[in-house]
Amino acid sequence: MKKIKVMAVFGTRPEAIKMAPVILELRKFPAEFETTVAVTAQHREMLDQVLALFKIQPDFDLNIMLAGQTLFDITSRALLGLNEILSEVKPDIVLVHGDTTTTFTGALAAFYHQIAVGHVEAGLRTGNKFSPFPEEINRKLTSALADLNFAPTETARENLLREGVSAEKIFVTGNTVIDALQQTVRADFTFADNFLNELRSRVILVTTHRRENLGEPMRNVYRALKKILADFPDAEIIFPVHKNPKVREIVSAELGNVAQVHLIEPLDYEPFANLMSRATLILTDSGGVQEEAPALGKPVLVLRETTERPEAVSAGTVKLVGTDTDKIYGAAKLLLNDAGEYQKMANAVNPYGDGKAARRIVQALRWHYRFYSQPPETFSAN
Repeated sequence: MKKIKVMAVFGTRPEAIKMAPVILELRKFPAEFETTVAVTAQHREMLDQVLALFKIQPDFDLNIMLAGQTLFDITSRALLGLNEILSEVKPDIVLVHGDTTTTFTGALAAFYHQIAVGHVEAGLRTGNKFSPFPEEINRKLTSALADLNFAPTETARENLLREGVSAEKIFVTGNTVIDALQQTVRADFTFADNFLNELRSRVILVTTHRRENLGEPMRNVYRALKKILADFPDAEIIFPVHKNPKVREIVSAELGNVAQVHLIEPLDYEPFANLMSRATLILTDSGGVQEEAPALGKPVLVLRETTERPEAVSAGTVKLVGTDTDKIYGAAKLLLNDAGEYQKMANAVNPYGDGKAARRIVQALRWHYRFYSQPPETFSAN
């Protein structure tokens, strides 16, 4: 039987983190799969950090990132570049991940070449096409193009079924972010910035970057942080500030002179994952952190009005607090004051994975292409 040509396409740090375990697992079967990697470098520096950590060398690098790039720039440059790569390699299947603009353009380019598409982390939905923007529509359009859907949870599978995706095309695998996390967090990890090694008080880790939160919503979040610190003088905030100049402007104005706030540059994935493991509480508008932090036993307050990860809300590992100052303050104060409430969230079962998602995805591919006689077991958090 001939080898199957698999091409993984991604462009941002979160995609790289979650695709790396799949690429490494595929490479365990060189007699069955010829695996190539194409990156758009939609995000340059943050992508390269992850590639180096997991020792993945791209076969193709479009390097599309431009200063001040728009969604139009990313989409057109990625689509044209991927056209050339797919014309040269002619893979049997293209794997894309999640919901970035690279995800959608990768799936669309494959479709234009009549190449099969496998969608890793398929089926996440908020039901609001502008929240998050543009991710909600990116993932819906990718689902319309996908031939194989690797849903991380049963909820994601049900979303796909409601949209008319055939059950035979869906595999519930767990989320590969847990695979990556288990390979990255270490008790003996040492941070390059020594003050992070010496943290002794209660640490609140904060990240914000969502387009829909720019402006007054972000200001409301930062006002809540100041109220929290006023009530808890033993707490300190570690805030890796996103590169977006608009985010930085607001952060500097609201938090630049607050003594208990440490504004630092964005961290590489490895130190960020290890910082999560040492934090007391996490406040974020990130999607991936909602999956990662519960695996480390860390309560998460989600600074968004909607989430495509309702399993975490149902499981009690995260709480959706939006961007209302009083709501954020109240939720954080409860967790920092009440040990019982804190432990309830910290000890809730993580619904997102067991570290075997990449193995299930590759087994699904092996079964689909008749290298293996059985489909993968279905992931369940219960």
